[in-house]
Amino acid sequence: MAVLEKIRVKFGLGASIIIALGLLSFIIDPSEITSAFQSMSNKNDVGSINGKSVSYVDFQQQVEDLTDINESLTGASAQNADQQKQLRDQAWTEDIYKYLFLKRAKAAGLNVGNEEMVDLTTGNDISPIISQIFQGENGDVAANVRNFVQSLSSDQTGKMRSVWNYLQNSVYNQQYYEKYASLFAASNFENPLMMKRAIAENNNTTDVNFVMIPFGYQQDSTIKVSDSEIKSYYDSHKKLFRQQASRDMEYVVYEVKPSQSDINAAKKALSDVLPEFASTTNLKSFILKNSDRSYSEYWNKPGDLKTVSADIDNFVWSGAEGVSDIYANGDNFYAARVIDTKTVPDSVYVRHILFQGSDADAKADSVLAVLKAGTESFSNLATQYSSDSQSAADGERGNLGWLTQNYMFPGMESVLTAKTGVPYIVRTQYGTHIVEVTKTTEPIVKKQVAILEKDAQPSKETFNSVYSEANKFAAIAGHKYAGYKAAVDSLHVYSHPRNNMLMSTEQLGSIDDAKEVTRWVFDNKPGKVSDIITVSNNFFVIATVKGVHKDGFATVDEVSAQIKEKLYYDKLAEKTAAEIKSKIAGMTDLQAIAEKLNSSVSSQSGVTFANMGAAQLDPKFIGALSVAPVGKICGPVAGSIGVYVFEVTGRDTGSFYTEDDAKARKNQENQYLSQMIIPVMSQDAVKDNRDRFY
Repeated sequence: MAVLEKIRVKFGLGASIIIALGLLSFIIDPSEITSAFQSMSNKNDVGSINGKSVSYVDFQQQVEDLTDINESLTGASAQNADQQKQLRDQAWTEDIYKYLFLKRAKAAGLNVGNEEMVDLTTGNDISPIISQIFQGENGDVAANVRNFVQSLSSDQTGKMRSVWNYLQNSVYNQQYYEKYASLFAASNFENPLMMKRAIAENNNTTDVNFVMIPFGYQQDSTIKVSDSEIKSYYDSHKKLFRQQASRDMEYVVYEVKPSQSDINAAKKALSDVLPEFASTTNLKSFILKNSDRSYSEYWNKPGDLKTVSADIDNFVWSGAEGVSDIYANGDNFYAARVIDTKTVPDSVYVRHILFQGSDADAKADSVLAVLKAGTESFSNLATQYSSDSQSAADGERGNLGWLTQNYMFPGMESVLTAKTGVPYIVRTQYGTHIVEVTKTTEPIVKKQVAILEKDAQPSKETFNSVYSEANKFAAIAGHKYAGYKAAVDSLHVYSHPRNNMLMSTEQLGSIDDAKEVTRWVFDNKPGKVSDIITVSNNFFVIATVKGVHKDGFATVDEVSAQIKEKLYYDKLAEKTAAEIKSKIAGMTDLQAIAEKLNSSVSSQSGVTFANMGAAQLDPKFIGALSVAPVGKICGPVAGSIGVYVFEVTGRDTGSFYTEDDAKARKNQENQYLSQMIIPVMSQDAVKDNRDRFY
């Protein structure tokens, strides 16, 4: 346990349902009953992996187990939303390994045997997953792991066993992954001839003069794209149109903002307590009771308070005394009072000796007396009490290093104003410390400032008034899209469009935490209009569904506009190239060609084909000039953004791209292939519905 601490419905009802289903089967198609139950079941699933449904209950239990393991390993629980999401992603990844990846890896003939696992966990080839946790102070990973494993039987809580099982499973999965990835790396073989060609292509550069005629934005009415051409392109390129499930929707927002009456009330509330703010001797208690801003002992230099209010910063550094006037910043009101002025450094170098336990204070007093007597050095005492003085922050024995106001151990703020070379006692949440400031940056004049703040908040009357406006809209809409449009027109409210909204959407414009709106949109059909959805107690949203895009491949109707544009520009390129070819027939001077086409000659040097070094050039143009003869007018070549006529003026063969560069690039390709194994494998086998629940 020390190592872990260190690393830190009843049967009768069921029978009635079965009998009822038996009777229903005489009048209802059994397939419809099955479909209904599957639908109900799917709503309780966070997804499916390789045909295996993953229920919300099972998945949430897995997340909770991982949370406990994370807390055991780190000593801290996952509190914020990002940490919780990371744990859910981790749980989902483990399920993908369990139900999909491991099965396919084993089907490919791979295996991780028992002896191999022993070697990776407690043997001579310990996995980095384990070694980074069991490194310890002595650096003997194997010994630390053995001690941990031997202590499992004495752990009555079972937490250590859970951690060890988790670590073994992680090593097991990682070993399979490395073996599977090595198959791709080995198959991505580059023979000497291929490498020689890659080196040559990257060392060959081209200089070119060219004339480019852009397509422009004017639509050519003579170019037509038929429905049959769109359908034909769709059929032959369908895999390009894979999509996630999404929705098209519109919504109106009624934001609850402080009224002028609310703003006036906030200013009056600050004004009423201003005399007490000026006279009180207990500013900390006063601020806690009366201010919307916390009390702060931060030492401010000129300009620091401009983030609050430029007026306050000016007052503090103007030399004025007492309490400032009331300053407004938007709907917020401020007043300031200077608490103290001192010459304070930006950072200090601190060393310490930490004592913990019931006798910590007595030990600290005794050692401090020795230090003041000068009979022992600070360094020697820090080494002597090393078992007490260790903390996660120690850079070296007894040293905390450079501390600033923004990088400070809670409770040690006094070091910023402490005298250099004079040790003293500080008590923090970690224990009792003897601290000594040994070095500081150049001290400058700083001030501590108490800020009294009142933020205007919407009153109950304001809240009810805004809700009444939203309710008026909802009543006119009547849950139907025609009513929604009528409400928009009659009440002159802006309707926000939002296309291709994903189930993971949590933000609508500037509105955060809007997941409730997203869930409603995904649970309803086109044409439906919601009731009032309250978001963060500040926004009333009424939403309507416009369109549904199913998971899988987009329909031809959904992508027809995109395909039509692509085919239009293909035809435009072909037509433009033919027209230019006719205009410049027989011409052999690029400058004359530019004048004929009402354009100009541009130049580009050092163009490399293999790595597309000239990123500003059209890729199709780069491909054409890489094989063009030197000194000959070539083209027209239809590119992606225009048509080109060009002349290669020179080529150069360098040696800046070496064999090491080619090998490094091949390694990058292999790393990319490795990273894509799970995403590609999951493409058709995994359905992720977690966004319904989180």
